[in-house]
Amino acid sequence: MIGKGWQKGLIPLSLILLLSVSACGPKTPSRFEEAQKESTGKNAKPAVVKESTEGSSFNKYFPKAESGYSVTFAQEKKGFAEAKLKKGGKDVATLSINDTVNDADAAKKYAKSSSQISGYPAVDIGKNGTGILVKKHYQVKVTSKSFSKTDRENWLGKFDLKGLESLK
Repeated sequence: MIGKGWQKGLIPLSLILLLSVSACGPKTPSRFEEAQKESTGKNAKPAVVKESTEGSSFNKYFPKAESGYSVTFAQEKKGFAEAKLKKGGKDVATLSINDTVNDADAAKKYAKSSSQISGYPAVDIGKNGTGILVKKHYQVKVTSKSFSKTDRENWLGKFDLKGLESLK
């Protein structure tokens, strides 16, 4: 005759059976896996093209620290470099240079520009940003919520634009 102890073994046995059955069933891909598959498919355009300028080569063209301001590099990757402009230890603006070879639309907006800064076509980027296009290839931007348009334009003029123009 079977004793009363067999019932205690039934629960672990049921759990093992349940886990085995669910593990062997078909796996439904998550929405993230599906998006990853679409974005990296055979016909997907790479985010950064091979010809893009190395981000570290942009650093020497950024403005230098001056009169209470400091420049702290925040991000650097192929085709892009970014620095934070700080005053009194607080971020007051974001400075960046990016290679437009990665984003053809970035350069197109300058073709219609009627304004210039330091001899380069300039555009407003939203209500807090100003950018210029150097050598039809490098977008230089200053973004700030606290700076006026004139402040942003002045900081754009502090980049070594002639040096950047000679790059590549």
